[in-house]
Amino acid sequence: MSIFKKIIDKEIPADIVFENEHVLAFKDVNPVAPHHILIIPKKEIATVNDISEEHDKALIGEMFIAAKNIAKELEINDKGYRLVLNCNEDAGQTVFHIHMHLLGGRKLSWPPG
Repeated sequence: MSIFKKIIDKEIPADIVFENEHVLAFKDVNPVAPHHILIIPKKEIATVNDISEEHDKALIGEMFIAAKNIAKELEINDKGYRLVLNCNEDAGQTVFHIHMHLLGGRKLSWPPG
């Protein structure tokens, strides 16, 4: 069971900023920007490669809509923010439950890595 599943099940505390039936968003415990939010599906999906084209389209859409709304609530939507999804080890994925990083609150450089 991943740490994110434990957060979903409320076995581990998290600073939750958004939750609905399918998506949960919470502050990253090791932020790399003034605003660093993790947005996860409640359904366990290990990597982006495991997303079902048939069954998960609406769920992935909900994650992006949540990101948009959270950015607006944090008042970073106009200045800008970054959304990051890492897939597998070479990309830096360390928790194998897909998650989107919402980063903002400062100027972000490119390339990131």
